[in-house]
Amino acid sequence: MATNKKELRLHYKNLRKTLSEEEIEEKSLAVANNLIQLPIWDKTYFHVFLPIVEHKEVDTEFVLHLLSGKDKEIVISKSDFETRQMTHFLLTDNTKIKKNEFNIPEPVNGLQVQSSNIDVVFVPLLAFDEYGNRVGYGKGFYDKFLSECRPETIKIGLSFFEAVNQIDDVFESDIKLDYCVTPEKIYIF
Repeated sequence: MATNKKELRLHYKNLRKTLSEEEIEEKSLAVANNLIQLPIWDKTYFHVFLPIVEHKEVDTEFVLHLLSGKDKEIVISKSDFETRQMTHFLLTDNTKIKKNEFNIPEPVNGLQVQSSNIDVVFVPLLAFDEYGNRVGYGKGFYDKFLSECRPETIKIGLSFFEAVNQIDDVFESDIKLDYCVTPEKIYIF
Protein backbone atom coordinates (compact mmCIF):
# COMPACT_ATOMS: atom_id res chain seq x y z
CA MET A 1 0.00 0.00 0.00
CA ALA A 2 1.20 3.51 -0.88
CA THR A 3 2.55 5.40 2.10
CA ASN A 4 3.54 8.82 0.85
CA LYS A 5 1.08 11.70 0.71
CA LYS A 6 1.02 12.04 -3.06
CA GLU A 7 0.23 8.36 -3.65
CA LEU A 8 -2.29 8.26 -0.79
CA ARG A 9 -4.01 11.36 -2.14
CA LEU A 10 -4.41 9.75 -5.55
CA HIS A 11 -5.48 6.37 -4.17
CA TYR A 12 -8.16 7.76 -1.85
CA LYS A 13 -9.49 10.26 -4.40
CA ASN A 14 -10.00 7.30 -6.74
CA LEU A 15 -11.56 5.18 -3.99
CA ARG A 16 -14.01 7.97 -3.22
CA LYS A 17 -15.05 8.17 -6.87
CA THR A 18 -16.38 4.62 -6.60
CA LEU A 19 -18.85 5.56 -3.83
CA SER A 20 -22.51 5.92 -4.76
CA GLU A 21 -24.71 8.68 -3.30
CA GLU A 22 -26.42 6.03 -1.14
CA GLU A 23 -23.07 4.82 0.20
CA ILE A 24 -21.97 8.37 0.97
CA GLU A 25 -25.19 9.02 2.86
CA GLU A 26 -25.03 5.71 4.74
CA LYS A 27 -21.35 6.10 5.66
CA SER A 28 -21.77 9.78 6.62
CA LEU A 29 -24.63 8.87 8.95
CA ALA A 30 -22.52 6.08 10.50
CA VAL A 31 -19.68 8.59 11.10
CA ALA A 32 -22.10 11.02 12.81
CA ASN A 33 -23.51 8.20 14.96
CA ASN A 34 -20.00 7.25 16.10
CA LEU A 35 -19.26 10.89 17.03
CA ILE A 36 -21.91 10.69 19.74
CA GLN A 37 -19.57 8.42 21.74
CA LEU A 38 -16.73 10.98 21.91
CA PRO A 39 -16.12 12.96 25.12
CA ILE A 40 -16.60 16.33 23.41
CA TRP A 41 -20.17 17.31 24.18
CA ASP A 42 -19.35 19.65 27.06
CA LYS A 43 -17.66 22.00 24.57
CA THR A 44 -19.29 25.06 22.97
CA TYR A 45 -17.72 26.08 19.64
CA PHE A 46 -17.61 23.36 16.99
CA HIS A 47 -15.99 24.00 13.62
CA VAL A 48 -17.49 21.98 10.76
CA PHE A 49 -16.46 21.78 7.11
CA LEU A 50 -19.20 21.91 4.50
CA PRO A 51 -18.53 19.07 2.06
CA ILE A 52 -17.45 19.49 -1.53
CA VAL A 53 -20.09 17.21 -3.04
CA GLU A 54 -18.10 16.84 -6.27
CA HIS A 55 -15.18 15.39 -4.24
CA LYS A 56 -17.50 12.96 -2.45
CA GLU A 57 -16.48 14.17 1.00
CA VAL A 58 -18.15 13.03 4.22
CA ASP A 59 -21.55 14.70 4.26
CA THR A 60 -21.50 16.77 7.45
CA GLU A 61 -25.24 17.51 7.34
CA PHE A 62 -25.73 14.74 9.93
CA VAL A 63 -23.05 16.32 12.13
CA LEU A 64 -24.79 19.70 11.78
CA HIS A 65 -28.10 18.13 12.92
CA LEU A 66 -26.30 16.57 15.88
CA LEU A 67 -24.74 19.90 16.88
CA SER A 68 -28.02 21.81 16.44
CA GLY A 69 -29.82 19.22 18.54
CA LYS A 70 -27.26 19.71 21.30
CA ASP A 71 -27.54 23.49 20.99
CA LYS A 72 -23.87 24.02 20.10
CA GLU A 73 -22.32 27.07 18.44
CA ILE A 74 -21.46 25.98 14.89
CA VAL A 75 -18.60 27.63 13.03
CA ILE A 76 -17.95 27.37 9.28
CA SER A 77 -15.19 28.89 7.15
CA LYS A 78 -14.39 30.84 4.08
CA SER A 79 -11.04 30.19 2.38
CA ASP A 80 -8.78 32.75 0.77
CA PHE A 81 -6.75 30.92 -1.86
CA GLU A 82 -4.20 33.74 -2.20
CA THR A 83 -3.23 33.92 1.47
CA ARG A 84 -4.25 30.32 2.29
CA GLN A 85 -6.09 31.79 5.27
CA MET A 86 -9.47 30.68 6.56
CA THR A 87 -11.93 33.12 8.09
CA HIS A 88 -14.48 31.61 10.44
CA PHE A 89 -18.13 32.57 10.85
CA LEU A 90 -20.92 31.55 13.17
CA LEU A 91 -23.55 29.53 11.33
CA THR A 92 -26.97 31.04 12.07
CA ASP A 93 -30.41 30.91 10.45
CA ASN A 94 -29.43 34.06 8.53
CA THR A 95 -26.14 32.75 7.13
CA LYS A 96 -26.09 32.80 3.34
CA ILE A 97 -23.98 30.02 1.83
CA LYS A 98 -22.59 30.10 -1.65
CA LYS A 99 -20.15 27.85 -3.52
CA ASN A 100 -16.80 29.41 -4.43
CA GLU A 101 -14.98 28.69 -7.70
CA PHE A 102 -13.67 25.39 -6.23
CA ASN A 103 -17.22 24.23 -5.37
CA ILE A 104 -16.60 24.74 -1.65
CA PRO A 105 -19.79 25.92 0.07
CA GLU A 106 -18.90 29.01 2.09
CA PRO A 107 -20.64 31.64 4.21
CA VAL A 108 -21.07 34.93 2.37
CA ASN A 109 -20.85 36.94 5.59
CA GLY A 110 -21.80 36.80 9.25
CA LEU A 111 -20.40 37.03 12.75
CA GLN A 112 -16.69 36.30 12.72
CA VAL A 113 -15.19 33.84 15.23
CA GLN A 114 -11.49 33.75 16.11
CA SER A 115 -9.60 30.45 15.74
CA SER A 116 -8.65 30.71 19.41
CA ASN A 117 -12.33 30.45 20.45
CA ILE A 118 -12.92 27.15 18.69
CA ASP A 119 -13.10 24.10 20.98
CA VAL A 120 -13.55 21.25 18.48
CA VAL A 121 -12.61 21.03 14.80
CA PHE A 122 -13.98 18.37 12.47
CA VAL A 123 -11.21 17.97 9.92
CA PRO A 124 -11.72 16.83 6.31
CA LEU A 125 -9.12 14.43 4.99
CA LEU A 126 -8.34 11.96 2.25
CA ALA A 127 -6.35 9.50 4.36
CA PHE A 128 -4.85 9.17 7.84
CA ASP A 129 -2.50 6.81 9.65
CA GLU A 130 -2.49 4.98 12.97
CA TYR A 131 -0.49 7.82 14.56
CA GLY A 132 -3.01 10.57 13.86
CA ASN A 133 -1.28 12.06 10.81
CA ARG A 134 -3.57 13.08 7.97
CA VAL A 135 -3.42 13.68 4.25
CA GLY A 136 -5.61 16.48 2.93
CA TYR A 137 -5.66 18.04 -0.53
CA GLY A 138 -2.20 19.47 0.06
CA LYS A 139 -3.05 23.17 0.13
CA GLY A 140 -2.20 23.53 3.83
CA PHE A 141 -5.36 25.40 4.85
CA TYR A 142 -6.13 23.16 7.80
CA ASP A 143 -2.55 22.93 9.06
CA LYS A 144 -2.42 26.72 9.12
CA PHE A 145 -5.86 27.00 10.76
CA LEU A 146 -5.14 24.30 13.36
CA SER A 147 -1.87 25.99 14.28
CA GLU A 148 -3.91 29.13 15.14
CA CYS A 149 -6.18 27.18 17.49
CA ARG A 150 -5.44 26.64 21.19
CA PRO A 151 -3.29 23.54 21.91
CA GLU A 152 -6.23 21.91 23.72
CA THR A 153 -8.60 22.33 20.76
CA ILE A 154 -9.84 18.84 19.89
CA LYS A 155 -9.09 17.81 16.32
CA ILE A 156 -11.32 15.09 14.85
CA GLY A 157 -10.79 13.68 11.38
CA LEU A 158 -13.81 12.34 9.50
CA SER A 159 -13.11 9.55 7.03
CA PHE A 160 -15.01 6.99 4.96
CA PHE A 161 -11.97 4.68 5.05
CA GLU A 162 -9.82 3.09 7.75
CA ALA A 163 -6.29 4.13 8.76
CA VAL A 164 -3.17 3.25 6.79
CA ASN A 165 -0.24 1.97 8.88
CA GLN A 166 1.99 4.99 8.52
CA ILE A 167 2.38 8.06 6.31
CA ASP A 168 6.06 8.33 5.45
CA ASP A 169 6.46 12.00 4.52
CA VAL A 170 5.06 13.75 7.59
CA PHE A 171 6.39 17.27 8.25
CA GLU A 172 7.11 18.96 11.57
CA SER A 173 4.40 21.51 10.74
CA ASP A 174 1.73 18.84 10.21
CA ILE A 175 -0.73 18.91 13.04
CA LYS A 176 -1.90 15.56 14.35
CA LEU A 177 -5.49 14.58 14.98
CA ASP A 178 -6.78 13.66 18.43
CA TYR A 179 -9.39 11.33 16.97
CA CYS A 180 -10.48 10.04 13.62
CA VAL A 181 -13.97 8.69 13.12
CA THR A 182 -14.94 6.32 10.33
CA PRO A 183 -18.22 4.49 9.71
CA GLU A 184 -16.67 1.42 11.38
CA LYS A 185 -14.75 2.75 14.36
CA ILE A 186 -13.22 5.53 16.44
CA TYR A 187 -9.44 5.98 16.44
CA ILE A 188 -7.92 7.68 19.48
CA PHE A 189 -4.41 9.10 19.11
